[in-house]
Amino acid sequence: MSKYHVIPNSIKDEVETALNYYPQLKKIPIEFKFKKNIKKSTMQARPTFDSFFKLKRNRKFLILISEKFKISDKEFSTRNIPKDIFIGWIGHELGHIMDYQNRSKLNLIWFGLKYLFSDTHIIEAERAADSFAVKHKMESYIIKTKNFILNHADITEAYKNRIKRYYLSPEEIMVLVEDRNKLEENLENIK
Repeated sequence: MSKYHVIPNSIKDEVETALNYYPQLKKIPIEFKFKKNIKKSTMQARPTFDSFFKLKRNRKFLILISEKFKISDKEFSTRNIPKDIFIGWIGHELGHIMDYQNRSKLNLIWFGLKYLFSDTHIIEAERAADSFAVKHKMESYIIKTKNFILNHADITEAYKNRIKRYYLSPEEIMVLVEDRNKLEENLENIK
């Protein structure tokens, strides 16, 4: 898609599909990278370490993707997640990058610290990422991802409860979609 994005070939189609919903990220350097294991997550978006010392416009971002994830003590390859579910996960992570872009250095550091130590802040951050994805019309992917997790018989209740607690529910997503559509309709009527 862009010289600014480093994407492993095995997930290129899915990542490019998600990136197409975020034209603002076309020239933002983002590296998508597999990692052996990410604590408590399947994916994680963050600025690169050196970005903390650069101007906002020169920041680079990294989306780490766990090579495997566990469902009820069974390990699965992340590369084998159904395509739409993977696109939804990437869309959510791109929502985080949208959120990080306009934060100052100090605000990013404070954001990271609060994320480590405050459950309330985790909820705000994860719901903001979901909201960015819905704002960019990725709701069908985000809802498929939520339903995949919440309706999968082999996923532990503890993980499902984490998703319910920290992220928007499919119902909340539909409310955001209705609000977005009303706003677009009102703007169209003004023209």
